[in-house]
Amino acid sequence: MNEAKIEVLEDGKPLAYGFADIMHYHGFGFPGGVAHAFKVMERAFPLLSVDGPPERREISIRTAFRGPGGRDAFEMVTRALTEGRYSVDPSLDRTERGDILARYVFELSYRGRTVTLQLRDGHVREEFITLGRKTNRTPAEEERLAWLKLEMADRLLALPPEAVYEEATARF
Repeated sequence: MNEAKIEVLEDGKPLAYGFADIMHYHGFGFPGGVAHAFKVMERAFPLLSVDGPPERREISIRTAFRGPGGRDAFEMVTRALTEGRYSVDPSLDRTERGDILARYVFELSYRGRTVTLQLRDGHVREEFITLGRKTNRTPAEEERLAWLKLEMADRLLALPPEAVYEEATARF
């Protein structure tokens, strides 16, 4: 099976990153967050750059998502964190969408175009949010949380990006 790739350019030269590539950079802690960022980039890049892959160093990202997996995925593909084009902005929280969906909001900009994506309902389990926020988890809870992270990543990666993230707003 061919693994999906996120394609970008660096000075006009193509680069492509699969989920496994990004996980090698990130490590093993937050595969669900890596999968979310992967789906966001799969969804957003064609909307932002209709003629082909975008130049990676011209992409800016604002998000309400605080997870290190997402941050690392965006950094590897775009270098946005290192170059000051990545920010976590709590004002993007969509609290009206409830605890599960509120922080899964991503605003990406490229060459005057901006798209805001939000997670569609049904992709994050309440148990995942509850366990993830719990302090002093037991070893059994840690094991369950690790399983939930992997399970979520597998589910998200099996879906087309438009089934996971919807366009909330766009400025072109």
